[in-house]
Amino acid sequence: MKTPLKLGGFIVALAAVLALSFGIGNAVGPVGQATANTHSTGEHDMTNDESSDDEAGPAGPGDSLPGGLMVSDQGYALDLDSTILDKSRTGVKFRILGPDGQPLTDFEPTHDAKLHFFAVQRDMSGFRHLHPTMDESGAWSIDVDLTPGVWRLLADFRPAGHETITLGRDAFVAGAYTPQPLPPVGHTAAVGHTATGDDYTVTLNGQLVPGESSELTLTVNRNGRPVTDLEPYLAAYGHLVALRSGDLAYLHVHPKGEPGDGTTAPEPDVTFFATAPSAGAYRLYLDFKHDGVVRTAEFTAQAAGTARGSGETTPVRPEDESPGDHEHN
Repeated sequence: MKTPLKLGGFIVALAAVLALSFGIGNAVGPVGQATANTHSTGEHDMTNDESSDDEAGPAGPGDSLPGGLMVSDQGYALDLDSTILDKSRTGVKFRILGPDGQPLTDFEPTHDAKLHFFAVQRDMSGFRHLHPTMDESGAWSIDVDLTPGVWRLLADFRPAGHETITLGRDAFVAGAYTPQPLPPVGHTAAVGHTATGDDYTVTLNGQLVPGESSELTLTVNRNGRPVTDLEPYLAAYGHLVALRSGDLAYLHVHPKGEPGDGTTAPEPDVTFFATAPSAGAYRLYLDFKHDGVVRTAEFTAQAAGTARGSGETTPVRPEDESPGDHEHN
C-alpha cells in the first residue's frame, strides 16, 4: 500500500474515534458536574396521618445530613464570641449570621421560642436546654453552668420565610476532666427532685428504626402513680431531643397533638414520632413540666440495623436505669 493511502486511512480512523468519544461524553455529562445536596433541618413534627417519606421518592446516600453537624449551612452561620469558656456559671454570647454576613434579627418562633439553644458535653454526660435572649443588634446571650471538657453548642432556629436550621459548634472549658462512658441502653429513667422529695419515673416504650418513622411513647409517673396533670412546656406536654452517639447528630422531635387541640389530654403518656438517620446508639432527653418545674429524663436507645458484612441485626438490650435531672433556662 502506498504511503498517501495509509495516511488517509489513519485520518479516517482517528476521526471515527473522536466522534465516538464526543458522543459518550455528552451522554454521561462533563466530569465534575455538581449534584444537588440538601441538608436536613433536624426537626420533625409528624402525626399518624403524615409520612416521613418525600413525595419525590427516598433520598439516596449522601443526599441529606442530620442537623447540628455544621457550623454554617444554607448561608447561615453560628458565630460564637469565644469558643473558650470559663467553668461553672459562665456567659455564652453568639450571633446567627445571615447570607449577607450580618447578624440575623428576624426569626419565626417555633414551639414558643425564637431560638432553642443546647449545650451538650461531647461524651454526652451533660445536657442543657436553654433559651437565650437577643438584643436589638442580633446578639444572643445566656448564663449556663458548664463543667470542664468539650461541649457541643447547638442553635435551632427558623429565619423569617425560611425552613428551620440547626447549626453546631464546639466550645472548650478548661479544667480536670474525666470522660464518662455512654450509659447502657435502658427503658426506665429515674428523675429525682431533692428539694421536694418527689421521685419521678419515666418509661420509654418503642424502638428507633434507621430511616423509618418510629412511634415512641414516654410515660411519666410520680411516686409510683401516673401523672395526669402534665403542664404545657414549649407548646407541648413533652419535648424530646435525640442525639446520635459519636458525632452528636441532632434530631428534634415533638409529640403527637398539643395542649388545647381538643383531643390531647395532659395524661402520663406522651407520644412522639422520630426517625433515626442511621443505626447506632442515641441519647434521648425528655423535658416535661409538672408542679411548675421542668425536669429532664435521659435514656440511651439503640436504633437496630444490619451489621456491615453480616445478616445479623444489632440487638436492643434494656438494662439499668438512666438517671437525669438538669437545669433549664
